[in-house]
Amino acid sequence: MPVAAGCPNLRRMRDVDIALCLAVDASSSVDHDEFGLMMGGLAAAFRDPAVVAAAMGGPRGAAAVAVILWSGPKAQAVAVPWMLLADVEGATALADEVDSAPRLVPAGATALGEGLRASLRLLAEFPGDAARPVVDVSGDGAGNAGIASGPVRDAAVAAGVTINALAVVNEEPDLAAHYAAEVIGGPGAFVMECGDYAAFAEAIRRKLVRELRGALTA
Repeated sequence: MPVAAGCPNLRRMRDVDIALCLAVDASSSVDHDEFGLMMGGLAAAFRDPAVVAAAMGGPRGAAAVAVILWSGPKAQAVAVPWMLLADVEGATALADEVDSAPRLVPAGATALGEGLRASLRLLAEFPGDAARPVVDVSGDGAGNAGIASGPVRDAAVAAGVTINALAVVNEEPDLAAHYAAEVIGGPGAFVMECGDYAAFAEAIRRKLVRELRGALTA
């Protein structure tokens, strides 16, 4: 999942407290409006003062964020390459990029394991040093195609990566438990849930504050 070498964000990237790869479910269970609520919620979160403060609150004063979309096998795409979040201007630029990102992958099966694997490749390509490499999965369904997520999670944990998850449980009430068993792992890993996509914006805001701070509570 290469990032363009000529991207200006890479030339000015610095070492950060956290490199956060946001892995967003774009499979067929996520319709057009629901996808808009997810991306709009993410964009709104990066305009929230508490999220920006959390990103800049660590010893290095900065975070890096990228967004990857995933659906079926071989259907993953970088929607937002690595961007630096070290001030309000950077947060606004990131929010604008998320807001305008197209749905780059076709709707299809839920290849969660392959989405995780692509996220790990993107983390490995981060052009700086991150004290904490983290994958943040958001979705509404368990994996039903491609490689299993558990072994990918185990490999990520062995490499020092933390995987957290936000389960939208409107279709699968037990999804948070599945994510807890098969997806999350690593230091401080956690899973949160929201009842539907209308609640996504507030849930992802709280989740990002918790992830960016590296704290146990939001």
